[in-house]
Amino acid sequence: MTKKALLLLGCPEVPVQTSIALYLASRLKTAGLDVFIAGTDAALKLLKVADPEGHYVDVEKMIILDTCIAALAEERLEFELCSVFVHNDAGISYLATIQSMSNAKLFAILFGPDVEALTKLIEFKCEMLVAKAVHNPIPLKNKVDIMIKEVKRWAV
Repeated sequence: MTKKALLLLGCPEVPVQTSIALYLASRLKTAGLDVFIAGTDAALKLLKVADPEGHYVDVEKMIILDTCIAALAEERLEFELCSVFVHNDAGISYLATIQSMSNAKLFAILFGPDVEALTKLIEFKCEMLVAKAVHNPIPLKNKVDIMIKEVKRWAV
C-alpha cells in the first residue's frame, strides 16, 4: 500500500514557500508517496498557477487547510508523513495541531526571517528542517534533499 504524505502550507507571505512545496511534492512523489497538499486558498492558488499541468501536485489532492484539519480530527484522513511549513506563529499552531491529532512522521519546515525564534517555540518531538530562507530557496532545498534520503529509507 502506498504511503500518504501531507504538505501543510500556511499563508504564502514568504516567497520560498511555494517553490519548496513544489520541490518537496516532486521529490516525495518520485520516492513513491501519494502526496496531498493542504493550505490556505492563496497558497493553493499559487501552486495551481505554478504547476498548471499538475506534474508535481494533483489538483484532486489539494485540500483547504481548515477542511483538512477537520477531516484529521474526525479521523476521515490519515497520513504516514506530514510536513508543516512554518514561518510564523500560525505555522507553529498548525504544527502543534497536527502533532496532537496524527501519528504521522512529522517534519517542521522552518524558514523566514525569524526562524531562530520559531525553533524555540517547538516543545514536542518532530524532525526540524531549519533555514533562514526568505527569497533564496537553496538553503531550504538542501535541507529537503537530506530529508528525502531519510524518507526513502522509511517509505520502503
